[in-house]
Amino acid sequence: MPKPSVPIIEAILFDVNGTLRIRESHEPTQQVAFSRMLGLLEKENASDIDWEELTRRQRAYGDWAQENLIQLSEAEIWSRWILPDYPHEKIEPIAAELTLAWSERKGRTIPNVGAEETLVELKRRGYRLGIISNTMSTLDIPCSLDTFGWNEYFEVVVLSSALKCRKPAPEPFWEAARALNVETAHCAYLGNRISRDVVGCKRAGFALGMIIEPFGNPRADEQSQTIAPDVVINSLNELLDIFPSEIDMFQYPK
Repeated sequence: MPKPSVPIIEAILFDVNGTLRIRESHEPTQQVAFSRMLGLLEKENASDIDWEELTRRQRAYGDWAQENLIQLSEAEIWSRWILPDYPHEKIEPIAAELTLAWSERKGRTIPNVGAEETLVELKRRGYRLGIISNTMSTLDIPCSLDTFGWNEYFEVVVLSSALKCRKPAPEPFWEAARALNVETAHCAYLGNRISRDVVGCKRAGFALGMIIEPFGNPRADEQSQTIAPDVVINSLNELLDIFPSEIDMFQYPK
């Protein structure tokens, strides 16, 4: 793939779910997650919980949060949306673990193909790397970074669960650039959804909004978007064809 004509890029920031990692079915992980939820909620059997209703409520919250670009705290999500009849004083101390187990009930997370080697090489080439991700959980993504051994690659991790604001609002992108002390005009962002990732980073003034679209897995939100990505890649290692070995303005086409 030829390198696009772009300004000097100093920082490359990433979405996580569907971009740097994927979640796959994994029965042992899922069994542990369900057992953990039962224990946290002081239930003895899976049948004691209406899982379909909890899922419906969680999705209703997700729709509301995305529409308003607001991320509530884990305690607020569970006490106001998912388990409104459960005592708030019991929810608050277990909310973070409950949210993590809720995520893991779908399976385990694994690195996307090519993620490790791409991050290592971009870091070696001198790029500042970071994460900007929408997530209900304060623990989920940090746990993955620990498990994958990726903490050393990222100088900044901006999570909606901490910032209380969701992409495509520009604030998460501004916060990441501020933490890196890099102008947004010298930042690039890679995600997997135009509506959140490209729209958000462009609102924030990022130089490049990029989308990863694996072969055979087209973007779900492409048709309704009026903003096009600057770059579309099919695999993470294509980033190494776009960003040069040295950050030097004279390496970029005029």
